[in-house]
Amino acid sequence: MSTTIHQLSIDAGSRFVSKKGLTLYLFEPQRMEGLSTFLFAAMTLAIGVPSSIASADVWSVSNLHPAIATFSEAYSASDGMQVGQASIGGQYHASLWSGSADSWVDLDPAGSTESYANGVSGSQQVGYALVGGHYRASLWSGSAISWVDLSPSGSTDSSANGIFGGHQVGEVLVGNQYHASLWNGTAASWVDLNPVGSVDSRAIGVGDGQQVGYASVGGQFRASLWSGSADSWVDLSPVGSNESYAYGVSSGQQVGRVVVGGQYRAGLWSNSAASWVDLNPAGSLWSIAFGVWGKQQVGEAAVGGYGRASLWSGSAASWFDLGALLPADFTISSARGIWSDANFTYVVGYGFNTVSGRNEALLWTQAIPEPGAVALFGLGYLLVAMRRRRARRFV
Repeated sequence: MSTTIHQLSIDAGSRFVSKKGLTLYLFEPQRMEGLSTFLFAAMTLAIGVPSSIASADVWSVSNLHPAIATFSEAYSASDGMQVGQASIGGQYHASLWSGSADSWVDLDPAGSTESYANGVSGSQQVGYALVGGHYRASLWSGSAISWVDLSPSGSTDSSANGIFGGHQVGEVLVGNQYHASLWNGTAASWVDLNPVGSVDSRAIGVGDGQQVGYASVGGQFRASLWSGSADSWVDLSPVGSNESYAYGVSSGQQVGRVVVGGQYRAGLWSNSAASWVDLNPAGSLWSIAFGVWGKQQVGEAAVGGYGRASLWSGSAASWFDLGALLPADFTISSARGIWSDANFTYVVGYGFNTVSGRNEALLWTQAIPEPGAVALFGLGYLLVAMRRRRARRFV
């Protein structure tokens, strides 16, 4: 016989553990014979009811909301760190976490009246701070006192939106026009990415030598890809779109949103407009993809009347509702960033808590199964299936 387990439990540490879609095959010992029985039993005893396989379907969700905050959101994750913002005393503070609410670090620099952290890579974080009445592109290294002003000479307002491998991207106000921008750790390193013919441009994401964002060209916002210079600009707008935006890039893949027929649709590109893949899941009124890492993408989709934190694996059909892993108190949710190491996949975002009446920063974590354990389970299952087929011949 077989049984499917759907389990959601909450412990005192505000971690929600969900096991979804895991089917356990149970066999009566007296009916299990031969080599297949031995291998399946040995495998089960070695790893339990295949926990390594189960881990592929097990997510834990940590609430990052600081105790003293009235509002919080997380936007990016990397190397065990998460960044975003928290409202403290009615003022937004750039925020840094390392996996729990108690780990919260206030990045708000001295003299700032508000600040926001948008990206993290290694030991550095980027965002912007309101200092002297102007927004200043900002770089931190784990503390408020490490703040570095990235605004180039002569600029009034700027913002940093993404970081990867020592490079930062954002926008700088030049005259009365925003220009997509690239830095390498200092204000003096600023590179203007604004393409010829653009009246407004912004860079949102950076990774592996590429930058993404959008530029207003011909009266239309167009998803944009750069490789370090204004001349390298590539228009990612697919045929038939009214406007488009790119928000994240990793390993030659870009994500964002495309307006088709008046509807926002999450999109995935591979370096060209023609490569666009529509990620909008069936039944969704709209969707947006904010982050990409490896072969996975995250964002938000309006399903069932609410925006739901979403995960894709390269197609609309692969859509997975991360919002379903949250307690019922969370109605609206959004996934903003994704990062993986050898053991775990990390997704950050936020959800609206109807009990507290606020957005709260969230971290979803999924264990990556060990390849050897996957192969072992597959072999055991195959042998049991062969045993079943042989038994049917004699029925």
